[in-house]
This record gives sequence, structure tokens and C-alpha cells, in this order.
Amino acid sequence: MDPVQYEGDRLRGWEVACPSRPSPFNGVVVAGFRDRAAAGLDMRVIPQPIVTVVIELGDDALAVDNTSGSRALRSLAAGLAPGEVRIRGERVDCVELRMSPVSAYSLLGVSLSDLNGLVIGLDELWRHEPRLREQLTAAKGWEGRFALMDEFLTRRQASARSMDPEVVASWEHIVSRRGQVRVGDLALSCGWSRKRLWSRFTAQVGLTPKRAAMLVRFDRAVRGLSAGRGAAEVAVACGYVDQSHLHRDVLAFAGCTPGALGPPPDTDTAGASHR
Repeated sequence: MDPVQYEGDRLRGWEVACPSRPSPFNGVVVAGFRDRAAAGLDMRVIPQPIVTVVIELGDDALAVDNTSGSRALRSLAAGLAPGEVRIRGERVDCVELRMSPVSAYSLLGVSLSDLNGLVIGLDELWRHEPRLREQLTAAKGWEGRFALMDEFLTRRQASARSMDPEVVASWEHIVSRRGQVRVGDLALSCGWSRKRLWSRFTAQVGLTPKRAAMLVRFDRAVRGLSAGRGAAEVAVACGYVDQSHLHRDVLAFAGCTPGALGPPPDTDTAGASHR
């Protein structure tokens, strides 16, 4: 593996490392985060059309707060729409994997419907997670950690199941159209009935096709709001009927108003990077 690329002080007090070459697994992005300044992490999780896996390698577990209470987790997997979640940690040192639903379905070994609305301990999905975490902790530098993750995922992929090609094609169409699709058109394009697509897509992706399209569109809207664009402008650009429609979707997915997703006064913080 080539030397890792460091983003260094882009986040105040945080070291961010990325492999110099893309992951060999389609739809998987790996990164490393280390809180060098002991700034602490207090991050509100905003739903995205990805599944996130975090393996904490520091001395302390992460605190995951949601409407059900608080859990201490050494590693976690967050589904596509985990609800209102906040993650806190001290001296965080972790490896993060961001997976498309197609990749997550194979590599996590579980139907994403089982993760819908949840953040769970990764050890509930990967029985070898404690051993993997030990190896990652002992590895020399980010290069060693990324190499170990590649080796682990290669073994997972060797026995992985795959999504139905029709479901994969439907998901990719939703993403390419930025969420502006009709479910009936999706069914016609893959040769299935609307009912069959609805059933198979929901079972494998964890969301209905309509909800998945809403999430993809919402994610684009969040990017616009985070960049400082006005709500009215974002609503038009993302295909919402009007600003009120955008407001309803943001409230439903993030539990806040569009204004709360704008750039914070100080964008040079860990929380801003993670939204």
C-alpha cells in the first residue's frame, strides 16, 4: 500500500488519514480519525444514504445517545436512517467505514432492514470483531490499520451474499437521479411488479423505494444547507415542491429545522466536519 494521505489540521486538533488509493471494495470508503488535542467528540448524527461502521481503538468506549437512552460501544454500525442520535467520546482514535447499502448488505452479513433506525454494537454482526479491534489497535500506523481492514473485508467478501441485481439497479438509479424518481418507473425498468420491487427492495435495503429516494434527496439538501445556501434555493435545486416541503423532510429525518443544518459560526471543528 502506498503511504497514507494525511489531512492533518483541517480539523482543529484532529488527525484525519485516508488511504492513498481507493478501497478495493466498491461502495466502501475507509478513513482514520485521531483526537490529538483531546478536544472531545460531540456529534449529532445526520441520516445519510450510507451505512457507517466505526471501530474505536482508544481507551474509552463511545457514548451513543438516542431516544432509548445511552449505550457505551467500542464499535458500532449505524443504519441508513438511525433516527435522532448523538455520539460522544474522549480522545477518540478510530477507523471509520462508510458503505453503500449494496456493499453493506454483503459485508455486514445482515439484511439492512434489521438495522433500520438503529445504531448497534458491531460485535452483534461480526463475531470476530473483538479480535479485529485488537489487531487494529496493535497495528503500526494507519498504513497497517488500513491493510488489516482490507484483509478482513476480503475474507468477508469471499463468503458474502449479494443483493438482487434488480434491487441494485433500482438503488443506483435512485442515486443517479438524486432521489427524483417514481417507484412505478423503477419497477418497469427492472421488469418487476411494483409490489415485488417494494417487498424485495425494503427487505434488502432497509427502506422502501420511496423512503430511499427521500433520503437521497434529503442528503443532497443537507449538503447545500451545510454549504451556506438558503433554504428556498436548496428546495428548488433538490426538487422539493416548496420550502415547506423541505422543512418537513428535514424535520422528519434530522429532527431539526433547515436553519440548524447551515454552517456553524466556527467550521474548523470536528463537529462541523461530521455535521
